[in-house]
Amino acid sequence: MIHLRIVCPASSSPEVLEALESNPAVVNVVMLAGAARKPVGDVVLCDVAREETSVVLDGLKALHLEEVGSIAIETIETHISHASAQAVEAAAGSPSDAVIWEQVTARTSESAELNASFLIFMVLAALITAVGIFLDSPILIVGGMVVGPEFGPIAGLCVALISRRRELAARSAIALAVGFPLAILATLLAAAIFKETGITPAVFTEADHQFSQQIAHPDFLAFFIAVCAGMAGVLSLSTAKSGAIVGVLISVTTIPAVANVGIAAAYGEFGSMGGSLAQLGLNIVGILLAGLATLGVQRLLYRRRHARHQARTGPAGRLSHK
Repeated sequence: MIHLRIVCPASSSPEVLEALESNPAVVNVVMLAGAARKPVGDVVLCDVAREETSVVLDGLKALHLEEVGSIAIETIETHISHASAQAVEAAAGSPSDAVIWEQVTARTSESAELNASFLIFMVLAALITAVGIFLDSPILIVGGMVVGPEFGPIAGLCVALISRRRELAARSAIALAVGFPLAILATLLAAAIFKETGITPAVFTEADHQFSQQIAHPDFLAFFIAVCAGMAGVLSLSTAKSGAIVGVLISVTTIPAVANVGIAAAYGEFGSMGGSLAQLGLNIVGILLAGLATLGVQRLLYRRRHARHQARTGPAGRLSHK
C-alpha cells in the first residue's frame, strides 16, 4: 500500500475527496479541514493500492494540486486492515510488479545529478578497478563495479526518453559525458604515476593480465549481459524489487572498461584502449536499449490501466452509472 498526504485549498477539497472516494483501490480517506498552515488549506490523507497509485496521482495532478498545494508519497511496509486488503484486491495485478511513475522519476532524478559525490564515486570506482586489473584481482574489480554510480544517469536517460522529460535527459547525458572522461583521466594519471615510481611494472600487456584482455575484446555475450542487466536494473528501480540493483552493478563492465582505457593509455597500448572504449560503448548501448524496451512495456501497461479507470469513472474521476 501507498500512503498519500495531500495539502490543498479548501475550494479544491470536494474534488479531491470525490476523486479518492470514487476509486475502490483507495481506502482510509481522512479529511482534516483547515489543518494546513503553509500553504493554508485542508489536509487529506489516504491509502492507495500500489497498482493504482499513478492513476490516482494523475487524477490529482489534473486538479493542479502541485501548484496550489502538495502531494507526498510514502510506502506502507505493513498494513493490518480488512478494508486495505479489499482495496488491494480491487486493483488488478501484483503490488510488487506495479510501477509508480512519480517515484521512478524522483529516484532517477536524484541519481542522475552531476555533483561532487557522483564524480568522486566515479573516480574512486575506476581507481579501485584499475588496481584490480593490475593485480588480476576479481574481488577488487567487483568492488569497483559496486562503487560505480554510473547506472543512475543511464537509467535516468531511459526514464527521460520514455516520459519525454528534456531536463532529466540533459542532466543524465551531462553526468555521463563528464563522469566517464574524468574517471578515465584519473585512472590514466594514477597508472602513469604507478609506472614511473615502480609501483607497477614498466610494461603492461593484455597477455599478462587476463581481465584486461577480456575487457578489451567485447563480443556478443558482453552485449547480451548488458541487455539483461539493463532490464534487471530498470525493473529494480521501477518496481518493489530493489534488491537486484547490486547484481546489476557487478554484471556490466562499464567501470572496468573505463579503468582499462586509462591503464592502456598510460602504457601506450592503444589497441587495448580502443577495445575497452568499444566495450564501454557496447555496455551503455545495451543498457539503454534494454531500459527503454522495459519502460516502454511498463508504460503501455499503465496506459491500459489508466484507460480502464477512465472508462469506469469518466474523465473527471466520477463513477460512471452507465
